[in-house]
Amino acid sequence: MLRHIKRIRVRFALWTAGLILVLLVAFGAFVYYRVAQGLTDAVDEALILSASQTLAALNVENGVITLAEDFPEVDNQSIEMIERGLTVRVLDAADRTVQLFGPQRRLPPPSQPTGAIAPTFQTSAGGASPAGGASSVRVLSTPVLEDGVRVGTVQTAATLATVEETLARLLTALFIGGAVLTVIAALGGYALAARALQPIDQMTRTARRISAEDLSARLDLPATDDEVGRLAVTFDEMLERLDESFRRERQFTANASHELRTPLAAMQAILGVVRAQPRTAAEYEAAIDDLADEAERLHTLVDRLLYLARRDAQRSDVHKPVDLTFLLADIVDSLEPLAAQKGIALTLRTPSKLLVQGDSDSLARLLVNLLDNAIKYTEEGGVSVSAASHADGVTVTVSDTGVGVAAEHLPHLFDRFYRADAARTTRGAGLGLAIAYDIAQAHGGDITVSSQLGKGAAFTVHLPG
Repeated sequence: MLRHIKRIRVRFALWTAGLILVLLVAFGAFVYYRVAQGLTDAVDEALILSASQTLAALNVENGVITLAEDFPEVDNQSIEMIERGLTVRVLDAADRTVQLFGPQRRLPPPSQPTGAIAPTFQTSAGGASPAGGASSVRVLSTPVLEDGVRVGTVQTAATLATVEETLARLLTALFIGGAVLTVIAALGGYALAARALQPIDQMTRTARRISAEDLSARLDLPATDDEVGRLAVTFDEMLERLDESFRRERQFTANASHELRTPLAAMQAILGVVRAQPRTAAEYEAAIDDLADEAERLHTLVDRLLYLARRDAQRSDVHKPVDLTFLLADIVDSLEPLAAQKGIALTLRTPSKLLVQGDSDSLARLLVNLLDNAIKYTEEGGVSVSAASHADGVTVTVSDTGVGVAAEHLPHLFDRFYRADAARTTRGAGLGLAIAYDIAQAHGGDITVSSQLGKGAAFTVHLPG
């Protein structure tokens, strides 16, 4: 039972039923009070009218109340009061009955204090109802005055049996109607909650089917502009991102395995050839040089893989002010021999002092990767580096006059292990640009590239100021 109560739709139904019940109780109490007041006011008005008619039929002389002969039979108004079930009693100054007519034979004494001249109402039990049972009686006591002094009292009374019966029927209707409406509200709330939460149930079933091996499941619910609809869209978008992330991780693992296997296979092949038969000292020296090259390639690849793994695990860098002018000059000086070795020019144009917020080591790796990539694919001409400050940040552009990149390769240049031209003889793992792009994003910026095949390329780094 408790397990079912914990379900949202059941709790929603209970809350709806409870709210409707509270509202119905408040509304029923208001209606009951207003009807009871209205019916009582109608009885009081009849009693006041009857008292006025009776007072008009009385004679008061020297403090003595006298009645017309055969009163009230000869009085049409009094006969009419009797037919309406009203009772009239006339009392003298000592509250002794002078005259009494009507169905109520036992009326309470006037509740007025001695000397009071204002009419008063009172309700007493034990009255006779038209149906023969007992009911409450409403009594109006009106003083009879002579020269401002009370000389007697006229009491008019009426049974409240009709009022009580009407109120009892109203109360029964309110109880039955309230119970029925509460049940209907509970069932309706449960149905509405079940309908509204149906996408949530579908999300739960979909989430249970999802695993790391298969993230293709989607909700594909009809688009609705409400909270649940937006949640379903967000859930599908999350699954899409997870699917893409797992796909890229699997691709990354496969590519990393392939790239690691290549130098290892080359090293095994070199060792196999050397060990097949005795070699000369020159041949052993050449084999060792080849092994050193492959080991260096393997070391570089592992170093970059470790960097990417650390960046994926922890994206937050401590950002401090970095003098980009000084950093660029230092990097260009360190790579100048590499450019001179290939016979190409390496130029730098920067403002006198260009500050950015970032991690100097990461920014140095970014710029080194871009410059190394530009020098690697430039055989003649030169590589130029320029930096500029703008209202929204700083840009650093590395352009070259190298082989360029075809248009179809541009969207994938920053993918890990992507090589724009498989026929190139230059050695690399396709991680340099991916690392550069990752560092730029970690600093809140990005990298854009423009290139034409055979006319060089230009990489522009955008960093916030």
